[in-house]
Amino acid sequence: MTAVKSSPLSVAQALAQILRDVAPLASETIELGKAQGRILASPLTARLTQPPFDASAMDGYALRASDVTAPSVRLRVIGESGAGHPFSGKVESGQAVRIFTGAPLPDGADAIIIQENVTRQTGRGEDGIITINEASINSGHLRQRGFDFSCGDQLIPAGRKLGARELSLAAAMGHGEVTVRARPVVAILSTGDELVPPGALPGPGQIVSSNHLGVAALARTAGGEPLQLGIAGDDRQSLNEHIERATAAHCLVTIGGASVGDHDLVGPVLRARGMKLAFWKIAMRPGKPLMFGTLGAQRILGLPGNPVSSLVCARVFLVPLLHGLLGLAPEQQATGQARLGQPLQANGARQHYMRAVLSAGPDGTTIATPVRSQDSSLLSAFAEADCLIIRPPNAPALDAGRNIQVLPLDF
Repeated sequence: MTAVKSSPLSVAQALAQILRDVAPLASETIELGKAQGRILASPLTARLTQPPFDASAMDGYALRASDVTAPSVRLRVIGESGAGHPFSGKVESGQAVRIFTGAPLPDGADAIIIQENVTRQTGRGEDGIITINEASINSGHLRQRGFDFSCGDQLIPAGRKLGARELSLAAAMGHGEVTVRARPVVAILSTGDELVPPGALPGPGQIVSSNHLGVAALARTAGGEPLQLGIAGDDRQSLNEHIERATAAHCLVTIGGASVGDHDLVGPVLRARGMKLAFWKIAMRPGKPLMFGTLGAQRILGLPGNPVSSLVCARVFLVPLLHGLLGLAPEQQATGQARLGQPLQANGARQHYMRAVLSAGPDGTTIATPVRSQDSSLLSAFAEADCLIIRPPNAPALDAGRNIQVLPLDF
């Protein structure tokens, strides 16, 4: 860990220190049905072939293509093949088998004709006779064995987040269990005598604690497992008691109390417990007072107390940290581009993450328009936003319509 700098770090410098020496967590094997949202630790290879047999793609009749040389060919129906109930006999020349979607192609047959192109005789003595109403066979009505994948194919790479498509595919591949990365446990501690839990009535000089819920939602979306530690008062004993419950967590996120005021005791308490402080301020807006350090293998991120500052810093720094612990590739800080919806003044010395709303322009391009206020205490304005416009330090003024970098707010 490098020595603490007195001057603010750039966002890139701070992020580099946070991600330094981050390695993926251990893996665990779990039931496939419980793996939604988890990160695959090793690639999945098919244990089965899909489909496992030549199968019909439509309802119709299985027959020999060589029998259909001209319209009005008549064939005798000798049986039926349904999904899960294959025909056990063999189709000979001049014969056909009634077949349904997903059913195995009977032995001896090599083609499917759909039922719309067949007339089935209903007259006396001819219930088992069909007349073909076309002169050729469409080969697309037959799905050959292995049409989807074959045993041994590697289909889902390591590092993939398991969602609906991946889970369905893994099951079809023959897997009942998967090996995934352990979820990083993120202990979240709110601090301050002025805070009361959500739902409680604030007393004089108090406010409702809200940041911890947003940070937890962000951590969960990024693949972590939140552990709420509650609210610690502005005294060393309370802080120590709450921090003690976080010893098994991979990350400890504190909210508030990480600056240098008389009541900002989070840093001193953690240093007394052995934390190695890397930095405590960055050239970023919102969120200058951001602390980072390590306590053994645990990484500690001290977020500002202002609601928007807390959540923006968590998005910019906590998400990449969790991705690193999950073995994912480093996230690009500017993950998209948009056009500016209104003019912007020149930026100051700190990198500015402006809250903005995305919309579609007349030509279909994505437009990002800053919300009504950039004040770091306004949760109502922040809730309107769905992205952050990234303004580099000392960026010049911009006219509407210019290309800008945006970071999505996807939590």
